[in-house]
Amino acid sequence: MNFEIEVLLVSFVISIVLGMITIPILRKLKVGQIERDDGPASHLKKQGTPTMGGIIIIISMILGTIATAIYLQATNQKQLADEILPMLLLTLGFGAIGFIDDYKKLVLKNTDGLKPSYKMLGLLVISVAFVLYLVEGAKLGTQTYIPILKNYITLPMYVYVPAAICVILATTNAINLTDGVDGLSSSISVIIITCLTVIGMLRGITEISVFGSIVVGSILGFLIFNLHPAKVIMGDTGSLLIGGVISALALYLKMPLILLVVALIPVIETMSVIMQVAYFKKTGKRIFKMAPLHHHFELSGWRENKIVIVFSVITLALCILALKII
Repeated sequence: MNFEIEVLLVSFVISIVLGMITIPILRKLKVGQIERDDGPASHLKKQGTPTMGGIIIIISMILGTIATAIYLQATNQKQLADEILPMLLLTLGFGAIGFIDDYKKLVLKNTDGLKPSYKMLGLLVISVAFVLYLVEGAKLGTQTYIPILKNYITLPMYVYVPAAICVILATTNAINLTDGVDGLSSSISVIIITCLTVIGMLRGITEISVFGSIVVGSILGFLIFNLHPAKVIMGDTGSLLIGGVISALALYLKMPLILLVVALIPVIETMSVIMQVAYFKKTGKRIFKMAPLHHHFELSGWRENKIVIVFSVITLALCILALKII
């Protein structure tokens, strides 16, 4: 556990330093947030806030993971080094899709960004690659842990592969939808990833505990600049990356079902959008004042900090529950 704390602190420091360097550059390049006219009125003052801040997390993860791998190689822990590098490469793929989308919207000023069909195709390709890596490369098979029952079941390949891909796509989308209030997505995500990292420690899966610690440190450093009032916003670059990390860790642990507990807030955020759209199409009326759900609370008078604190405390409680039922 001492090593995990050390890599977390190193990644944390790297992330803070990168934030201090990157944010002024993004501001100088005028890579600013574009607020929707139909969004909460209070968000209009965020217009121009440096975006694409997810690159802080990405670069911190890269530097932290490479530094860790070099150290592991030097201390004759080559196998562990070989196991964390593929996880980095595959999860970075999700961040790359988000980066392309942000780059087109914010740098090239193409308001449509990456076409939804292209974005989904990119996420699908990376998801398939990651699932095949887990099954064939990491030799993890198709075992899936059932919480509460505390038992594994072995799924047929034709069931496991599409189910795992759906888990990845749903998680990346859910984290992306949760990213709408200063510090909300990053706060909730760092709690979820910490929980999955602790599960890795408890199960003796060192590659998870080490890689998870690197990610936690990277997000915590970014969070310092992302709390309300945010000095930088992660954009799709960060939200798709983090969603990829969460789903990757859960699948590597063979516990995708645990996401229904630890990631309940992002799940509810996603469901609120689905319900709002379906109900509006059918009746012309709205269930919530605005979706995703955090905007409903904003329009109900909640301050952004209150939303972040309440949602984070709920997520923390759910993570404690998850540790109890696994």
